[in-house]
Amino acid sequence: MSEYGAVTEPGTLRIERVLPGPIERVWAYLTQSQLRGKWLATGEMELRVGGRVDLLFRHADLSAEKTPPPKYQSMECGHAVQGVVTHCDPPRLLSLTWMAGAISPDSEVTFALTPRGKDVLLVLTHRRLADRETMTNIGGGWHTHLAILIDHLNGREPTPFWSTHARLVAEYDKRIPADEG
Repeated sequence: MSEYGAVTEPGTLRIERVLPGPIERVWAYLTQSQLRGKWLATGEMELRVGGRVDLLFRHADLSAEKTPPPKYQSMECGHAVQGVVTHCDPPRLLSLTWMAGAISPDSEVTFALTPRGKDVLLVLTHRRLADRETMTNIGGGWHTHLAILIDHLNGREPTPFWSTHARLVAEYDKRIPADEG
């Protein structure tokens, strides 16, 4: 398992992580607003196919690092994303769309959980990413968010969000093929 996500087909990024279990605990961090808000975004999620997903990203709430870089100043007070649940098989599989708006098609994120003894294998697959720049930003974003999830599951102080994100976007820029997207 690579520490970094990999492009598995055009417009698709896959990241694997082994998380401390049990699986029900990890599922709760994916689906319960209060727990999800510690590492990703708060918001309601109707856990059924066709269910509405409302996510509010407040990156300043994820770590001690509060100020976004100039590129992301528009997100300083939060950033909302809506979607729809496309697959739901608790506590093993959750897929949902991320509404991109009229400019590009919606992408889809899948969280697949598999028990591994006391641990849980998380396979995150983000599909229908519009272009290489989007894949680079998404790769750095998911990598950073998952690092913060791992910190919470292990009872540690969360990794700084913005500086980690900037470093990882630069790393994904080196790793994602130039012809992708």
